Amino acid sequence: MKDVFVISENIITSLGFDTEENVNNIKNYKTGICKLDKSDFWTEPFFVSLINTERLNQEFSNISEGKEYTRFEKLCILSASKALKNTPIDVKSKETIFIISTTKGNIDLLKNSQDFEEDRVYIDKAASIISSFFNNPNTPIVVSNACISGVLAINTAKRLISAGLYKNAVVVGGDIITEFVVSGFQSFKSLSFGPCKPFDVSRDGLSMGEGASTIILSSETKSNIRVLEGASANDANHISGPSKTGEGLYIAIEKSLKNSKIDATEIDYISAHGTATPYNDEMEAIAIGRAGLLNSFVNSYKGYFGHTLGAAGLAESVLAIYSLKNNFLFASLGFENKGVSEDLKVIEKHKEVKLNKILKIASGFGGCNASIIFDKI
Repeated sequence: MKDVFVISENIITSLGFDTEENVNNIKNYKTGICKLDKSDFWTEPFFVSLINTERLNQEFSNISEGKEYTRFEKLCILSASKALKNTPIDVKSKETIFIISTTKGNIDLLKNSQDFEEDRVYIDKAASIISSFFNNPNTPIVVSNACISGVLAINTAKRLISAGLYKNAVVVGGDIITEFVVSGFQSFKSLSFGPCKPFDVSRDGLSMGEGASTIILSSETKSNIRVLEGASANDANHISGPSKTGEGLYIAIEKSLKNSKIDATEIDYISAHGTATPYNDEMEAIAIGRAGLLNSFVNSYKGYFGHTLGAAGLAESVLAIYSLKNNFLFASLGFENKGVSEDLKVIEKHKEVKLNKILKIASGFGGCNASIIFDKI
């Protein structure tokens, strides 16, 4: 099996249009989550993290006129373009595969599609449009599995490259805020009344966000960040409620550790899913404890730019990789007092810490869970 390396990345969120801009704002403890009093998404005010549309169109105009692309497609194409810049990857080669991670894609076209073909709402159609922008000859792979989509997409890319099916993978994740998405979470009464507070005793729900992120993996171009092993598991506990024992996430973590041939004590830091709902954060804490990872540092990025759905696993992996490269851990914004049963080492202030191996975890509706390990060589 071939080693797989992370050779480039990008993040687009309410905090910025590249990784550096996002990191600088995070270092300053800024959040992109704010109260939206009036919108087309919902009849009442709510807290959300939105990307500036005017800036998006301006940035996209540097690579295309953009009239034939939806907002979701623009975000994904722009993110991938920024990540591909200054890399030796040949996107026109059959040895490069595009993998698209999203939960809803162009779901907004269900309500307003007069400017685009009806089939544009299907995720495979949007994925083809994204990969075709780069003249990639392969049929893109779509990974759409609730909130674990991003991590699962990285796992998929790693396995395809390790097996020798491709030499490179451009993994792109994205989602936008729409009435469809907001109404879904509102129906569960799961949105916070302010910026979310992962793992905190006063957490009251999640904050939604939109974003796009790209990670480029390769077996032929090397870097000092290697993808070890990942895993996924479904405990089928409930359509929306997580397992009270953290069963699926625990299994995914254990498989990642076993397949990577490392011990839990070697994980220096965990980038948690940390949605700030009462049940999710407690479930994650239990799974982390069961896996013997209570000595690892933990944070959630949701307090900075919200839950970006299909982009979440990718964007949060990019930030975790930044931490790994630079031996620098980011605080879990919104956390003040422990609100879970396990004694997690939630990061309260940014800090410099020597890091060698890190774990990214994610959980989603339908009992799905995923994890992946990165190491520095």
